[in-house]
Amino acid sequence: MSPTVKLESLNPDDNTLKTIVKFITTGKTIAFPTETFYALGVSACNEEAIKKVFTIKGRDYNNPLPIIVEGESMLKEVVSEIPAVATSLIREFWPGGLTLILRASNYIPPLLTAHTGTVAVRNSSHPIARMLVAGAGCPITATSANLSGQKSCSYAKEVEENLGNTVDLIVDGGQTEGLLPSTIVDLTSTPPKIVREGIIGHERLKAFL
Repeated sequence: MSPTVKLESLNPDDNTLKTIVKFITTGKTIAFPTETFYALGVSACNEEAIKKVFTIKGRDYNNPLPIIVEGESMLKEVVSEIPAVATSLIREFWPGGLTLILRASNYIPPLLTAHTGTVAVRNSSHPIARMLVAGAGCPITATSANLSGQKSCSYAKEVEENLGNTVDLIVDGGQTEGLLPSTIVDLTSTPPKIVREGIIGHERLKAFL
């Protein structure tokens, strides 16, 4: 089975955090908690690491990977434009469970976007996810830590049972909310389109869309 380390959300051990960040920056794969479920994370600018995510999940290369960022400056690196509606949604719902599909910048490898030219991005509200992105200094992938088509995982133990020894490191941050996935809104279409209704409901989005 994959090695597992515990990391506290409110009082993280600095050495453990540095170790996890090093996994990300050296192209290794980790599973980590988010505000919805556990996610499978690698550096979003490392193409070889991105390939590992597709392999681990058994995911079709035509299915893009979502990413998480930390802060507006990192968002500006990964997208080519931030439309006004995106700014309004970000002010209201970030950090949190809202994923926005935006035009990708050249910073993002085409492999991650499945050559669509767009990228699905959110700013996680989970303390551990935020610490990892900030520590790595780059966006990381945030696709669910499971085999494609299987149930999403709310516990580190479930990730281990689902993915076996295929992940380089599992970060045990305790149980996630595990109720619904993030809501996905495509802002590259006119009008904007709710692709998946999740933790943020349609009613809360109506005023913005």
